[in-house]
Amino acid sequence: MTSTLAPAKIASLIEEIYQEHKHLADGDLASYIPELGNVDPRGFAISVTTVDGQIVTAGDQDRLFTIQSISKPFVFGLALETHGLDHVRSRVNVEPTGEAFHSMIRLDESSKRPPNPLVNSGAIAMTSLIKGGSPAAGQTSLKHMYELYTGRVLDMDAAVYESEKATGHRNRAIAHLMLHFGMVEPQIEETVDLYFRQCSFNVNASDLSTMAATLANKGVNPLTGNRAIAEPYVKSLLTLMLTCGLYTYAGEWAFNVGLPAKSGVSGGILAAVPGKMGIGVYSPLVDKQGNSVRGVRVFKDLERALNLHIFN
Repeated sequence: MTSTLAPAKIASLIEEIYQEHKHLADGDLASYIPELGNVDPRGFAISVTTVDGQIVTAGDQDRLFTIQSISKPFVFGLALETHGLDHVRSRVNVEPTGEAFHSMIRLDESSKRPPNPLVNSGAIAMTSLIKGGSPAAGQTSLKHMYELYTGRVLDMDAAVYESEKATGHRNRAIAHLMLHFGMVEPQIEETVDLYFRQCSFNVNASDLSTMAATLANKGVNPLTGNRAIAEPYVKSLLTLMLTCGLYTYAGEWAFNVGLPAKSGVSGGILAAVPGKMGIGVYSPLVDKQGNSVRGVRVFKDLERALNLHIFN
């Protein structure tokens, strides 16, 4: 995209795309987290936030959903700001992996680091670095960080948190593997509890587009003017989002859409168009990789219509 489109034209485009896909019913709810299996599968929203602070939307804009794995690059950014690049990189690698996001994946043979911060093993290692002294205090740190990106007050979904806490034994096993190799702090239950809280904050599609627009705007929230992350770390987040953000679909995403992005199994996807805008889409029916079926199609349509691929 060579120039900034008027908000009215963006609004017309996303409304057209919304109408085209609103009856699509492919995919399944992520019911392995029981509470996510209870959401309305018809929910669907598209939002764009420009770097000059304008928001346009289509669909169920007020529909709340939990942030899930979309939290991971932002928590990685918080860890970078808290501990610095060298210490964080001693705990996690930055390589894509062909394994599923929740796999008991092999660690780096020499360093024992998990492959990247956007799969569960690396994300848990990053959560372990969040200061607070307790899950409740860590939750306060995460809430403050999220709200710098969204520009509004967020709440945690207690039902989803309890659902993840009751069923998240695989993540506990991953955390114990990380502990064995010294990649997380010894307080395993506290770390995993905070990870479940991290994934359980409620957002809507406009929150996602504003979070993405903050990254597109070099770390400054375009709605509030407040800095959410130091500018030197923005490129680290965007690079990982481009190479690792869509689970095992990351290569296809980079090839076909070409935007730094992150998805979550609750059905959200956000993507940053550096210097231009952030885009957020919500639709809870996900494919086998864990990505929103409607969401992926929306982004493909937007890329074709606006030439958004970063290498265009």
